[in-house]
Amino acid sequence: MSEKIFRFLKEHRPETPCLVVDLDVVEHNFHVMRRALPEARIYYAMKANPAPEIIRLLHRLGARFDTASIYEIEKCLSLGIPPDDLSFGNTVKKQSHIARAFGIGVRMFAFDSEAEADKLAAAAPGADVYCRFLMSGAGADWPLSQKFGCDPAFSPDLLMRAAGLGLNPCGVSFHVGSQQRDLRQWDVGIGAAARIFEAAAARGLTLRLVNLGGGFPAQYRSSIAPVEAHGAAIEEALERHFGKDRPEILVEPGRSLPGDAGIIQAEVVLISRKSADPDARRWVYLDIGKFGGLAEVMGEAIQYRLRTPHDGTPTAAVVLAGPTCDEVDVLYDKAGYELPLALAVGDRIEFMSAGAYTSAYSSVGFNGFPPLREYYI
Repeated sequence: MSEKIFRFLKEHRPETPCLVVDLDVVEHNFHVMRRALPEARIYYAMKANPAPEIIRLLHRLGARFDTASIYEIEKCLSLGIPPDDLSFGNTVKKQSHIARAFGIGVRMFAFDSEAEADKLAAAAPGADVYCRFLMSGAGADWPLSQKFGCDPAFSPDLLMRAAGLGLNPCGVSFHVGSQQRDLRQWDVGIGAAARIFEAAAARGLTLRLVNLGGGFPAQYRSSIAPVEAHGAAIEEALERHFGKDRPEILVEPGRSLPGDAGIIQAEVVLISRKSADPDARRWVYLDIGKFGGLAEVMGEAIQYRLRTPHDGTPTAAVVLAGPTCDEVDVLYDKAGYELPLALAVGDRIEFMSAGAYTSAYSSVGFNGFPPLREYYI
């Protein structure tokens, strides 16, 4: 992690909770991704962290942007991103928002249903569209539900419908699941994409694009394969399933670019025991919780590495909780976290690799708490 962040925290002592992101690490991670997937066009999934500082940096480096709403599209335009560098990757869109995006100049849209194809045909005639199909999410710490994507076997029908409506069905997309740790899932997704290409070709429709989505991990508690290993697995799967007839490749990294570049610093508000039992776990309450930016701890799915001023001293099991008057604002109960016995009220602790899906999830005004403070250095 960035020593620059620790220097900033020591010198400036910002009010907690706060997120500090080292932009040099974001840039490094982008170059690693580009080297790992040299043939791919990189569309940053800006929902992971839409800070203007990150958007401007990645644009300067040559990234394009995957947007989830008309509001993200308009934000990109306000930052000087041309509409040709944007895709509207959400498969659930208001028709009025499709029309606004198309009027702005966006020409690439995702869909996964007949009804969405109908809306696209009406509001974005002739646009490039790709069909998202379902993956199981196996191997992902944050597996995706069935909210997005269709049965792969249904994809050729949807693509043919899109063509019949005057759209330009250019390919397919999938998502292996966020924080994916099983490299074999790339082969599953790319194999399914190749079968859809074959089925579409048999019906007279030539596809050209596979959008691999995201899933590239950050470094939390569990070990992960580096981005280079993901790139090698993707290359091997493309060779196996497409051979010399390689499609155009898009990737939509989100978490992997800013995730390891950020640290959240929080303060210990209270340490308490719930019984007279001397072996009872301590409850450690922090000034940040699920509603302040740590939404991905739901189900204890994303488990951040923690740093305290007493690391290296004796520890004991704890329950970690947030500051709000909401009973679900418990961060970790079953994940087996231990913290130093010397930990005291007022100590500051750090959540490592917290640059993605934190400030973007921070609520505005729940219990009166302000949104997460952000610093980009």
